Amino acid sequence: MKRELIDTIRPIAWREDRLWLLDQRALPSSETYLDYSDCAAVAAAITDMVVRGAPAIGVTAAYACVLAGRRRHAEDPSNWRSAFEADLDQLAAARPTAVNLRWAVTRMRRVATGDGDPEPALLAEAHAMHDEDLAANHAMGRLGAGLLDGGAVLTHCNAGALATAGFGTALGVIRQGWADGRLDHVYADETRPWLQGARLTAWELAHDGIPATLLCEGAAAALMREGRVKWVIVGADRVAANGDAANKIGTYALSVLARHHGVRLMVVAPTSTIDRDAADGTVIPIEQRAADEVLGCAGRPIAAAGVDAWNPAFDVTPAALIDALVTERGVIMPPTPEGIAALFPQSG
Repeated sequence: MKRELIDTIRPIAWREDRLWLLDQRALPSSETYLDYSDCAAVAAAITDMVVRGAPAIGVTAAYACVLAGRRRHAEDPSNWRSAFEADLDQLAAARPTAVNLRWAVTRMRRVATGDGDPEPALLAEAHAMHDEDLAANHAMGRLGAGLLDGGAVLTHCNAGALATAGFGTALGVIRQGWADGRLDHVYADETRPWLQGARLTAWELAHDGIPATLLCEGAAAALMREGRVKWVIVGADRVAANGDAANKIGTYALSVLARHHGVRLMVVAPTSTIDRDAADGTVIPIEQRAADEVLGCAGRPIAAAGVDAWNPAFDVTPAALIDALVTERGVIMPPTPEGIAALFPQSG
């Protein structure tokens, strides 16, 4: 049964010559947009998770480069480049795991040529990257939805419109699958410690009228044992050349559980998230975040005083545990180095 395809959530906007970001820390209780006119402030917003999700971070970084070029050229029209390059170095270091950040900054550096005002060329490139990401998400949605055959799916963290320019990667597949009548229910992990599943994914699914049930990570094994889901569908912050995929902490555990229970795992990511310089997942840098994110919740302590915490933001799922890698250029089942290389024919 065909249903309406809804695509209205946009977390990133360029208007009034400034960058506007939907503050994802405030969701779902408040839909608040913050505006930025300074590259350093955007870098801080990325670190502080005002915006998160690899594709969204990439698009945001592109607009931050526009702000950097504008400011540095205005300050010193004849010698702006060194300060501009320093701004971009700071921006690229805002979060280490999401490869889209480095990819976007590198792409924007190439645009800032010559000695004149770099803003027009930078802004045109940022708009192009914004449009490309949205188009890629719709393409992945169609390709991934074609693999679904009814029933329910489980997703982890938020790989939706909020993590991209719009529509989403994993949630793009889910949105398209729901519209096409290829799935009938979505289970979403809470995704501790930031609760992106509870705060963001559940909000997106409710917003679009897609039936959803929330569960804590510890309930996923029982859910699979009862045969309630056919696919686990997730995004990625970096995919290595061999198909290993880094995603929000907890994804690796889901991949092991899925393989044991005969549930298939789909990773949905644009080719900009593939790091061909990373031979495998062992060389992907894993961001370590502050212990107080685990020891407390919403600014209130929940753990006993004196206890420490280990807080990696991501883990790596081996390619051998991934059944399908969905990109805007095609689907690889299962992901292999040869299949990933074939996505980049222009590289030989």
